[in-house]
Amino acid sequence: MSNLRKISNIVVVFLAATISLTAQEKDKTLIDFFLPMSPQGKLVSEGIWGVPNVLPRDIKNGLEDSTMKKSCYWDGKIVRSDDGKYHMYASRWDQSFSHSDGWHLGSKGVHAVSDNIMGPYIDKGLLWPQWKEGMGHNVIGLRMHDGRYATITSEITDGEVFVSKNPEGPFELLGKIEVDPNGFDKGLARYQNKTKPSYGQMSNVGILLRPDGRYMLVGRSTAPMISDNGILGPYKIMGDRVYKNYPELPQDKNEDPTLWYSGGLYHIVYNNWPSKTSHHFTSDDGLHNWTYRGIAFNKEAMVFKYTDGTVNNWEYIERPTAYVENGHVTHFMFSVIDVGKGQDKSNDNHGSKIIVVPFDGNAFDEHMQKIIKAEKKVKK
Repeated sequence: MSNLRKISNIVVVFLAATISLTAQEKDKTLIDFFLPMSPQGKLVSEGIWGVPNVLPRDIKNGLEDSTMKKSCYWDGKIVRSDDGKYHMYASRWDQSFSHSDGWHLGSKGVHAVSDNIMGPYIDKGLLWPQWKEGMGHNVIGLRMHDGRYATITSEITDGEVFVSKNPEGPFELLGKIEVDPNGFDKGLARYQNKTKPSYGQMSNVGILLRPDGRYMLVGRSTAPMISDNGILGPYKIMGDRVYKNYPELPQDKNEDPTLWYSGGLYHIVYNNWPSKTSHHFTSDDGLHNWTYRGIAFNKEAMVFKYTDGTVNNWEYIERPTAYVENGHVTHFMFSVIDVGKGQDKSNDNHGSKIIVVPFDGNAFDEHMQKIIKAEKKVKK
């Protein structure tokens, strides 16, 4: 056998092995890297709200009003301060509202703090009480270039940014996020007002301080946007919806994108709410060539498992956000509700909370790198 033929055979075998490896690796998706939750206290059934599917549960996990005497909680993004405390920036509304009314009529931005990332988080009050009585929804937080803390609200507001030198505030209004369509449809960034010929509120805003020093934003559409001029922008729209080139995926009724950078990749996970299924995409530069990586998680998977095997089966799992430390995701936060949103009435025994779930980010990033390397070898 000639040397050329031997080399050809080796290449064929290598490619076959690579393709096989890629197929095996792709059988695992983000959902496979969630870890059981270690209870921060005794699992409780008596004297707390919720249907049997969410009982018993750890009421010290995340942020909740366990007796549902006062508040329902939603959203939630965790930022660690220099003293080692964990600060959750979220939204809440009074239990006197139904869920259907509360999120847009009574929602306010709040700050909560814990010594442990898993909780319990103690509600410290409104983030910006001096502005529209604390009005806010889709609330998130992050650290800026200069070390200041930034909190953002959208959905029921235009897309405002508040800043403070202290993680506990006071937070002062810095301004509204600006967008440069950059040749794309303006609707990728903001809702179009149905009664006026203008574009107004942003929705589901997530902002990432990139390793290259620029700010990156994704909203409900999942279209990536980039700012070279600070956290307020203007953010240039850099592409269409990340799922647009995947017609097999639902092309509407998508929401709640979360954005993060780990393992050399930019990640977006968004939720298709009718199917209660979230999808995962990656990109090398965060701006182009977004590639579908499979189902991130769904309701049926029951990711809310405790170390003793107890499982809580929440009716809706929304508003995911990733917490990254030392370059890897260590935890995800979710907004969860025990019944259908229309079934959560005012002053009843149903409600919502923010739950924290550990995640094996090291193994996940190693898994993703294996897939990326295999794909590059196949292309070569």
